[in-house]
Amino acid sequence: MKFVAHAVSFTIFLGLLVVNASDRFEGVKTLPNETFTDYPKQIFRVKTTQFSWTEMLIMKWVLGMIWSECKEIWEEGPREYVLHLWNLLDFGMLSIFVASFTARFMAFLKASEAQLYVDQHVPYDTLHNVSLPPEVAYFTYARDKWWPSDPQIISEGLYAIAVVLSFSRIAYILPANESFGPLQISLGRTVKDIFKFMVIFIMVFVAFMIGMFNLYSYYRGAKYNPAFTTVEESFKTLFWSIFGLSEVISVVLKYDHKFIENIGYVLYGVYNVTMVVVLLNMLIAMINNSYQEIEEDADVEWKFARAKLWLSYFDEGRTLPAPFNLVPSPKSFYYLIMRIKMCLIKLCKSKAKSCENDMEMGMLNSKFRKTRYQAGMRNSENLTANNTLSKPTRYQKIMKRLIKRYVLKAQVDRENDEVNEGELKEIKQDISSLRYELLEEKSQATGELADLIQQLSEKFGKNLNKDHLRVNKGKDI
Repeated sequence: MKFVAHAVSFTIFLGLLVVNASDRFEGVKTLPNETFTDYPKQIFRVKTTQFSWTEMLIMKWVLGMIWSECKEIWEEGPREYVLHLWNLLDFGMLSIFVASFTARFMAFLKASEAQLYVDQHVPYDTLHNVSLPPEVAYFTYARDKWWPSDPQIISEGLYAIAVVLSFSRIAYILPANESFGPLQISLGRTVKDIFKFMVIFIMVFVAFMIGMFNLYSYYRGAKYNPAFTTVEESFKTLFWSIFGLSEVISVVLKYDHKFIENIGYVLYGVYNVTMVVVLLNMLIAMINNSYQEIEEDADVEWKFARAKLWLSYFDEGRTLPAPFNLVPSPKSFYYLIMRIKMCLIKLCKSKAKSCENDMEMGMLNSKFRKTRYQAGMRNSENLTANNTLSKPTRYQKIMKRLIKRYVLKAQVDRENDEVNEGELKEIKQDISSLRYELLEEKSQATGELADLIQQLSEKFGKNLNKDHLRVNKGKDI
């Protein structure tokens, strides 16, 4: 039920993100060089920086998820929290949302200050033909005159990144489905292969980028396009050439410097062959290998991932999903009352002890020892109680160790079952050595058999000679 509740809450959050952009599906009515206001004296930026009802709901969901993440960090600790990659994704997504809304709110405050200045110092009913200070007039301009570092522009960029990360969070709940679970697991394995591949990719890419920049940096303005004349243009040209979106004219010069052009042709051709033909095909082969490994044990991998997903919802706490977790539950009120009660009891006891110490100064040492002993006993009891409360954490550690041992054993068994090239060579060598041993034993047995036959023939010949002599003697007699 907790899993279903949190999944439905996150689905509604994604729906709000879609609804927030639904008014711009058919295009924005106001062009970048146009402005619109509700009344003539209103500043344009006050209208654009206001938060809509969908954005207010999105902010509530974000606050609820932030509160849930804070409780998770408090319960598990920062170290356990960082070890899970999905937590890092959540942290990054929520941080970008907070930064986006903060920048938007700062732009709204600045625009409100400009509107307040207009309301107080402009006596006319319209802003046309009114000279305003530059810091106030800026908020009346259309989008095409905004600064590149405008808080609203930064807010829109960060919001776009946060939306992408929010939809990628769907992959966390995919292992619950039998059809999409193995696919999501294989996708995770391929991401690891892609990170390994990126090391070689970046080495080759940086080498050609710096080389082509050094070759054409002296010809800025002397080319048919600005490719390779700056580091930025060199990066763009080489990156998009991987997808076939770059032209060969990028290496052609307007001057008759054929040597530079020929070197450019060669380097550009070698780059395309290396990246497109060799490295990309190697990446495809790595991804195919990972997918085949998952498909061999797809059922076991999926069940393991599903059990791991469900176990994350078995712990206490985080019962209500966002944004309902922002509303204090009766359980939280009960815990708060119990903590206030314990604090009051401790405060009363401390005051009573201080009064007794003031009245009985003569018995200070003995009573101090006694209270110290009692305090030590209470501390020991509190420690034992804390240890009993910390048993679930120990249980979780044991379960993690058992799961790791199971996974390692499965990997070892799989490695033992597989036969690699070295083992095949050893088997061939054993078979050939056995063959030679059998041939040698056969030759030895053949020689021994020949000796036995020869001995038997000699003995049989002697016996025949003796019988022949006896027969001849009998005839003579």
